[in-house]
Amino acid sequence: MLIQLNIHNYAIVEQLDLELQQGMTVVSGETGAGKSIMLDALGLTLGDRADSGAVRNGAERAEIIASFDISNIPAAQKWLQLQDMDGDGECILRRVITSEGRSRCYINGSPCPIAKVKELGEYLIEIHGQHEHQRLLKKDHHRYLLDAYAGKTELAKTTRQLYRHWQSLSNKFAHLSEQSEEQAARVQLLSYQIEELEKLSMENGEFKALVAEQQTLANAGEILQTGQQLLQLTSEGEEINCLNLLNQSLHLLSNIKAQSPSITQTVEMLNNAHIQIEEAAQEISHYLDRVELNPGRQAIVEERLSSIFDLARKHKIPAETLTDFLQQLQQELSNLTMSDQQLESLQQDTEQARQKFVTSASKLSKNRQKAALTLSSEVNKQLHSLGMPAAQIKVSLTPYKADHLSPHGLEEIEFLISTNAGLPARPLNKIASGGELSRISLAIQVITAQSSSTPTLIFDEVDVGIGGAIAEVVGRLLRQLGEHSQILCVTHQPQVASQGHQHLFVSKQSDKDKTHTRIDQLNQDQRVGEVARMLGGIDVTETSLDHAREMLGIR
Repeated sequence: MLIQLNIHNYAIVEQLDLELQQGMTVVSGETGAGKSIMLDALGLTLGDRADSGAVRNGAERAEIIASFDISNIPAAQKWLQLQDMDGDGECILRRVITSEGRSRCYINGSPCPIAKVKELGEYLIEIHGQHEHQRLLKKDHHRYLLDAYAGKTELAKTTRQLYRHWQSLSNKFAHLSEQSEEQAARVQLLSYQIEELEKLSMENGEFKALVAEQQTLANAGEILQTGQQLLQLTSEGEEINCLNLLNQSLHLLSNIKAQSPSITQTVEMLNNAHIQIEEAAQEISHYLDRVELNPGRQAIVEERLSSIFDLARKHKIPAETLTDFLQQLQQELSNLTMSDQQLESLQQDTEQARQKFVTSASKLSKNRQKAALTLSSEVNKQLHSLGMPAAQIKVSLTPYKADHLSPHGLEEIEFLISTNAGLPARPLNKIASGGELSRISLAIQVITAQSSSTPTLIFDEVDVGIGGAIAEVVGRLLRQLGEHSQILCVTHQPQVASQGHQHLFVSKQSDKDKTHTRIDQLNQDQRVGEVARMLGGIDVTETSLDHAREMLGIR
C-alpha cells in the first residue's frame, strides 16, 4: 500500500508531506483547490509523462517521492528481486523533473527507465479516472476489463507475446519461401554445372602439366634434332667437342713450367668448366631419352586440353582455375541445401509457435467465457442498486473466423446493454446516455476493483453526474472496498465523503505573489464541517451541520 507521498516544488505545491493509511481515504476541497495535484504527482512517480511546466515557478526542479509497503505484494517483491532492486518489503519511487524539461526516475535509489517504472506500477496502484466512461465506449477497453476481472491479465499478455512470435516466424518463413523458388532454379543449375565439372575430373596441377607435355610432343622432332646437335658440340663430336677442347687446353697448361697463381686459377676454372659441360651433356641426354615422336599421345593430350579450354570458356574463367571453381560451386550448393533444411526447420518452428499461441488463446478464451457470465451478473446487480432497475448488461464474446487470428485471442469482446425491459442488448454507444454511462462505468469499476490484486485503488471523481441516494450507494460500495484494499477517492459528493475511514482536505492559499496548495487530514469536528460545506455550499448552517453529523454517524 501507499504509505507516504512527498511533493516538493511541483505545480503550486512548495512542500507537501502526506502520510496515508489503510482503508478508504476521501479527498475533498473546493473547485480549483488542487485536488488533482496529488494524483498527478503520484502519476509522475508511476511513469506518467512530464514537462518543465510541472516545476513550480522559480524553482530549479520538482521532486516527488512515493513510498510503498510491499510486504503483502509478492508480485512486486519478485519484480524488484529480478531487477536487483530489492528493498526488504519497501519500495520507494522517486521522480525528478528539471526546469529545462529533463526528467529521471528512480526505484529504491537506482535510476530506471520509465517503461520499467510503469511495469512495477501495475503491481502497486490501479487508477479509475473520472473519464473512465469515455474509455468504456472502446471495445479494446472491454477486453482489458474482462481479462482483469478474470485475473488473466498475465495470460492475455503471454498470448499476445506468443502471437507476435508466431507472426515473426511466419513472416520470415514466407520471405524465405519466396527466395526458395529462386534457389530451386539455382540448385538445378549448380547441380548440372558440378556434374559437368566432376565428369571432367580435372586434378590440381593437371592443366599446367598437360600444357608442358603438349608443347613437348608438338615439338618432339625439332627437340630431338637440336638435342643431338648439342650433344655433338658438348661431348659426342668425333673431331671437335667442348670436352675435347677443354682437355687440350688443360694439357697445354700442364706444359707451362711456371709457378704462378694465374696459371693455377686458370687450371681450376677449366676443370670446373669441364665438369659443368659434362653434367650438361648428361642432362641433355637424359632429357632426349624422354622425348619421343608419339602422335597418339599428342592427340590424347590435345583432346584433353580442348575439353578443359571449352569448359573454361563456357564459364568465362581461366582454364587453370577450373578446380577452384568446382569447389566454389560445391560450397554454394551445400549452403543452398542447408538453406532448404533451415526452411523446413523454420516451417516446423512456425507451426509449433502457432500451436502454442492457439493453446494459450484457447485457455484464455475459456477463462473469459466463465468470467463474462459472472461479470455480467455482478454488474447488473450494481446497476439495479444505482437506479437502473431494468438495465441488463451482457459481456459478448464473438469468435473470430477460422482464418482470422488476433494477438488478443480467439474472440472479439464487447459490452452490450439493454436499459429497458424487452429490448435487445446493443453496444453501449448506441444505447446509453451520458448519465447512464457514468453509472454503468462506476458499476463496472467497483466490480472489477473487487477482484483486483492491486492493493491501492484510486477513484478520481468517478461519482460525477450522480447524487442523492445513488451517491450514498456509491459511498457504501467504496467503503466496502476499503475494508480489504487501500482506497483513495477524490469526490464532490458528501454522501461519498461521509463513508471514508479518513478524510483529506485540499485548500489553496495565496501569499503576495505566490499560491500554495496544502492538504490536511481532518479530525472528527473538521469532517463535520467539510461534509456540511459539501451539503450546503459556502454558508454552513446548523441544519447542514446536523445533517453532516447524521451522515457521519455522530450522535
